[in-house]
Amino acid sequence: MKPRIAIIGAGWAGLAAAVELVAAADVTVFEAGRAAGGRARRVRDGQYELDNGQHILLGAYRECLRLMHKVGVDPAQVLHRLPLSWVQTDGLAMRCPRLPAPLHLLVGLFAAKGLSGEDKRALAGALAGLRLRRWRVRGNPTVAEWLAAHGQNEALQASFWRPLVLSALNTPLEIASMCTLALVLRDSLGATRAASDLLLPARNLSEVFPDPACAWLREQGAALRFGRRVTALGTVDGGVRVEGETFDAALVACAPYHAAQLLAEENCNRIVKALQFLPIYTVYLCFDRSPRLPEPMLGVKDGMAHWLFDREALCGEAGMLAAVISAPLPEQLPAEAALIAGVLADVRRAVPDLPDPVWTRVLAERRATFASTPDLVRAPLRADAPGLYLAGDWVGGDYPATLEGAVRSGTAAARSLLQDLQTKNP
Repeated sequence: MKPRIAIIGAGWAGLAAAVELVAAADVTVFEAGRAAGGRARRVRDGQYELDNGQHILLGAYRECLRLMHKVGVDPAQVLHRLPLSWVQTDGLAMRCPRLPAPLHLLVGLFAAKGLSGEDKRALAGALAGLRLRRWRVRGNPTVAEWLAAHGQNEALQASFWRPLVLSALNTPLEIASMCTLALVLRDSLGATRAASDLLLPARNLSEVFPDPACAWLREQGAALRFGRRVTALGTVDGGVRVEGETFDAALVACAPYHAAQLLAEENCNRIVKALQFLPIYTVYLCFDRSPRLPEPMLGVKDGMAHWLFDREALCGEAGMLAAVISAPLPEQLPAEAALIAGVLADVRRAVPDLPDPVWTRVLAERRATFASTPDLVRAPLRADAPGLYLAGDWVGGDYPATLEGAVRSGTAAARSLLQDLQTKNP
């Protein structure tokens, strides 16, 4: 008889764990919401269906891509694969050709516009030094401290490093961990050319993985219980009780603050209390004509937004454009009307003749990610109580709060759970 496993949370981590477990276990997934995907899914807003954030993937996200294939998703059909590029309005324009690594990066960098020759040499030298040290960083500095020690001036920080750190870690470089950033650079810029490719969703986020994963899990016999918030979780002799139902083990894959409430463990509570959460704002603008940005993903130099996404070019959403503001401080954001006006001004720097939008919406994810700081402590995959496990981008591993980090945690927790069950019941 297969062991009964409860998974609490149907975000990307919980779904990854379920996909990994379902061949060897009788899996039941509990999800408080009405849809899967957690912080990376579609939401309905009146007549529009929107992504609750503009998540991007990299060619280096091997675990995300592996699980997509496993549940029957062809990444080529749901993701645009674009060579690494870094283009800003009135700023840096770097496009890397499809050449073997690291030649693609060198050619892209030295052909880039918006940087002086001296700045290009300084940036190339810093990246080459990281590569020679196998992307290891001495000590545990912040990104800002490391940049200052490696000759990266304010112009380079503003045009290259700050946008990079915000997009990769959603953490200001003054407090961001350079060791964590180096890991991301190792897996992308330090690997094959394809690993550095940008993978931009060509469908809404639910269709990229959550919905196909749920359909596949049902075909494998898993039970998916949506609209079922778990409030009672505890251990019993030889198992775990979830809402009065007995399972052999349970894997908690919900947000850290919800996980801490459920587990009520001193260690988990201490780790969660130490986390610093940072927001991401997404401003949607819909026009009565195509926005036609010069790039499907366009950086903004010295603007209200950090990135603009042409949703019509990417996903076929007529007239739709999304702007992302990463990790803003509360005092940096004006009232909603002024925020929208500032984003519209950013857009018009790239497309001057755009009319006023016919519809706007601001989506605020106030606890979008944890801050990837040098002193960050991760929760362990195994909880203190036997039979209980944790998964999520904040659990185990060393990746920042990304889709890949969540998925890696989910599969790692599932494998630990199975290993323990096999040891207990050989």
